[in-house]
Amino acid sequence: MTIPFAVPECRVAHLVERHDDHLVVPVRLDAATGCCPECGQASRSVHGRYHRHPADLPLSASRTTLRIEVRRFYCLNPTCRRRTFAQTPTDLLAPRARRTRRLCEARARVGRACGGAGGARLLAHLHMPASRATVLRLVTHLPMPDAPAPIRVGIDDWAIRKGSRYGTIVADLDRRRVVDLLPDRTAPTVAGWLERHSGVALVARDRSTEYARGASLGAPQAQQVADRWHLLTNMRQAVERWLQGAHARLRSLPLLPGSTARPARRDRACARSTTELEAGAQSRMRWQVVYDEVRRRHAGGEPLLGIARALGLARATVRKYASAETFPARLPHGAGPSLLDPHIPYLAARIDEGCENAMALWREIREQGYPGTSRQVHRFVAERRTRPVRSGRKLRCAKACASEPPVSEASLPPARQLAWLLVQPTAVLDEGDAVVVSRVEQDDTAQAVAGLARRFTALVRAAGKGKPLADDQDAAADIVAWITKARTCEASAIATFAAGLEADIAAVRAALTEPWSSGQAEGQVNRLTLIKRQCYGRAGLDLLKRRMVVAA
Repeated sequence: MTIPFAVPECRVAHLVERHDDHLVVPVRLDAATGCCPECGQASRSVHGRYHRHPADLPLSASRTTLRIEVRRFYCLNPTCRRRTFAQTPTDLLAPRARRTRRLCEARARVGRACGGAGGARLLAHLHMPASRATVLRLVTHLPMPDAPAPIRVGIDDWAIRKGSRYGTIVADLDRRRVVDLLPDRTAPTVAGWLERHSGVALVARDRSTEYARGASLGAPQAQQVADRWHLLTNMRQAVERWLQGAHARLRSLPLLPGSTARPARRDRACARSTTELEAGAQSRMRWQVVYDEVRRRHAGGEPLLGIARALGLARATVRKYASAETFPARLPHGAGPSLLDPHIPYLAARIDEGCENAMALWREIREQGYPGTSRQVHRFVAERRTRPVRSGRKLRCAKACASEPPVSEASLPPARQLAWLLVQPTAVLDEGDAVVVSRVEQDDTAQAVAGLARRFTALVRAAGKGKPLADDQDAAADIVAWITKARTCEASAIATFAAGLEADIAAVRAALTEPWSSGQAEGQVNRLTLIKRQCYGRAGLDLLKRRMVVAA
């Protein structure tokens, strides 16, 4: 059998042993002499022979094992402490290795792409079987590449364990590759990395104060650039924080003359059971007590972080309750999409005719193509029933309507959705959204907040398209003027946001005048998240670093 590949430093014999599941290829070393690893003296005096059986790359559809005849030589140097030494093919095998170097490299490449368990399954199919522990060990032994020193980097945080522990990813913006993964997102760690890479001239980051301080300490000569997407997100979040406190006041604003809300096919969601209604009422009472306690402590001068620790709440919840003028209760839910919607006109007509038998109505609409069960039909009929059923059960419509009032036509969208509408240009809003925004802007503070939000959004988006309003100086002057105006806004959330921009004004100006951003780092975080999920969330920092950096 002819072997279609060469074995480094070896000569393949003509006879190959074929077994049921693998091939054994006998080979001999080419060199006629050997060099002592201690003194380096060459020797031709053979002491003995033995065989090594390392695994090699598969041949065709069979596992392949090499049977290497290794000679042991006498060391002819009388002053050397070695008496004998074995001849070792260093390019083919490592000392005492049970697999060839090229097989290790192939397994490591598969593990780098697929992970431990996935790589083990693929290697078994490729006739290079290995356990997942072996695959991961080979990946962690891969050497880190010698990449050129980065000049422009983007940094962003990533979740090692979401909500508990976070790290930092560093991406080379010029080469579009991951440079390193850091174990946390603190300023000393970032500053230490930048000090070790003194050639960094630009750092693109989000608006984290830790990253800003770390970049200032580790690379004071580097230009910092705030990410434009984070600027827009922070603007919308500031508007949302203000709306959470003012939403109750805005809901009391009257509808504009001549404006009508878009009709819904159902006026409310299906009625909930008595147990669900009682559980919701009890939950509201508990959160009402928490809200009152937060307001009392905040009025007494306690900091938000201290209130959060004392009450065991998230800081965002404490901030929301402290800024809310009234208890931010959940808005009643409107009617969501349902399989029953196309058949509601027919059901309403049949109920008006006097048919209140839910099972009969379900059979009728099932013949018309309704794919659902009778449960939704029973709920729909129960809310509109005019006489008791034969079982003597009480009517649910009165209690349900009293407990779950229908969504009013004068209601407003939730704070998050309304904040999105207020930061959008009025030209891109459809008719219904424009009516909602016009109604909200009847409030003077809301009108000022919306105007500031739209102006800031226009500034950032114009810079993101590579077309500042006039030139760099005009863009910088516009953002300074915007900050000055926003600092005097009656909405405290907008004033606080403007104060934060003023403290980071150099990076904000660079965001409006420079083409760089941390978008590449954000994209690499998505790839890192995919690799983490392939590893079932158990991969350590060293393994993740090699799967990200070595692959790049």
